[in-house]
Amino acid sequence: MNEERLLKRYQALMGAVPQSVWVMSPGGVVTVLSGGGIAERLWTPGADTSWMDAVHPKDRDWFRRAWRRATQQRSPLDTIVRVRLDGAADRFRHVKIIAAPVVDEVGEVEFVGTATDAEEHWRTRMREKLLARMAAVPAARDLSEAFLTTAAAVVPELADAVAIFRVEEGVQAGGRPSGAPAAASPERVGLAPGLPSLPPLDSGFLLGPVARRAIESQEARLLVFGPDGPPGEGLSDVSLRWLREAHATGMALLPVVVDGRTVALATIATCRGNPPPDEADLSLLRDVFQQMSGPLRRTMELQSIRGTALALQQSFLAPPPSIDGLTISALYHPADSAAEVGGDWYDAVRLSADALALSIGDIAGHDLDAATAMGRVNSILRGLAYDSGPAASPAVTLSRLDRIVQALDSPSMVTAVHAVMRRQPHGGWHIALSNAGHPPPLLIPADAPSHYLHGLTAQDPPLCVTDSFLRTTHHADLREGDTLMFYTDGLVETPDTDIGDNLRRLRERADALARRSPPLSSLIRGLLPPLHHRRDDIAIIALQAHPDA
Repeated sequence: MNEERLLKRYQALMGAVPQSVWVMSPGGVVTVLSGGGIAERLWTPGADTSWMDAVHPKDRDWFRRAWRRATQQRSPLDTIVRVRLDGAADRFRHVKIIAAPVVDEVGEVEFVGTATDAEEHWRTRMREKLLARMAAVPAARDLSEAFLTTAAAVVPELADAVAIFRVEEGVQAGGRPSGAPAAASPERVGLAPGLPSLPPLDSGFLLGPVARRAIESQEARLLVFGPDGPPGEGLSDVSLRWLREAHATGMALLPVVVDGRTVALATIATCRGNPPPDEADLSLLRDVFQQMSGPLRRTMELQSIRGTALALQQSFLAPPPSIDGLTISALYHPADSAAEVGGDWYDAVRLSADALALSIGDIAGHDLDAATAMGRVNSILRGLAYDSGPAASPAVTLSRLDRIVQALDSPSMVTAVHAVMRRQPHGGWHIALSNAGHPPPLLIPADAPSHYLHGLTAQDPPLCVTDSFLRTTHHADLREGDTLMFYTDGLVETPDTDIGDNLRRLRERADALARRSPPLSSLIRGLLPPLHHRRDDIAIIALQAHPDA
């Protein structure tokens, strides 16, 4: 009688607890004692299947390892795993499983455990995790980096592949007639291991009708593919081929909207037999990509400012003039950052058939104001050089420039080198130059190691930092075959490095390149640092003396 009463109490208790309770025998047979606590009924394996088949494909490997470790070590297991729902092969729910070993009198172990619905808990934690990853997006230097950060945030937890297409010009809701072409360029892609690479897309690539409708409506779309894979209509031919090769099971399309305009389309795919995204996944993905709007707006504003500044800067960087007896080459490379546009410039002005004025300089600052100031200073110096003529002292010209600029708008600081080149009657060129706080010009002789003109210390102060300073003109000669190079500090200054070491490396690199006798344009391009080291603007202008034609 007591045993019957205890059994009824046990059954009542099992029916009241908010979990499913189960036991696994030493032989591996699972018996469900109570099926409560799960919002939807879980799938139950048949005679030819096991409970491991109920686990989501992406969770199966790690869960199998965790379960094996628990059984071998006879230790408790506490984890959250996706488990298949009854009646649908591709629907899963997050379940929290707690299991504890029980050892009987003969040493055999069985496990007693609970299974609790953890879907909302998991999605809350995953949302926090993904949004934390998105915190890096505001610091992105350009749109490509912002898109890459976002794609990496959702692969592989929520998706197997993410491709983000930037929509050219942006599209307002309903702004493009249905079916009209929507030109787009792929920005960044996140792929889970084992998936085929996306094929290259040319500049004329057009998104398919389904993607165009998502862009126009600014509404997310969810596509679930059947056993035969993606349908033949609605997708671009390139996308369709890749999705079929990757055995895609579904795809979500999420427009990225900034200030009412669709600026990008995120395409998120599940592949290799993994279950397609459901509405809950789509909601979570929508939250993640919605976080892009603010950072993208700021990034796009910075890019717009950068584009304006670069256009202004390029307008002042005129091609060098043609002078008999000289080859002149120049380049400008902007900083590798959406936020930074400096005030670097170079210039060359023909003063006569036998004379040339060269200048290079850098305005302190990295913004549109610096680029605007650069244009003013460059224009004033060009006018002063032309007005002063071939006989002028570069030191006097820089002093006049200093007084004018300080009287007009007083930029924070300007470094510059100004030189006047005059042809010598016996061949070669005479160099007169004045250096206002700028890196020293590099002379690369035809038959000797390169060296910096007048060492590393023969510099006067920069412009706009002192009044009535008596500046100095230095003199040198440029013989036939010699090369003279002016450059800005972006070529030799990088964070956490010594400027002296960098100047030495530049000189050694110039000597190594010069021994190959490359064209002058190739020589100066070869001196540029690797892309990932270009933190500042770089301007270079170089000239090489040769016999008159």
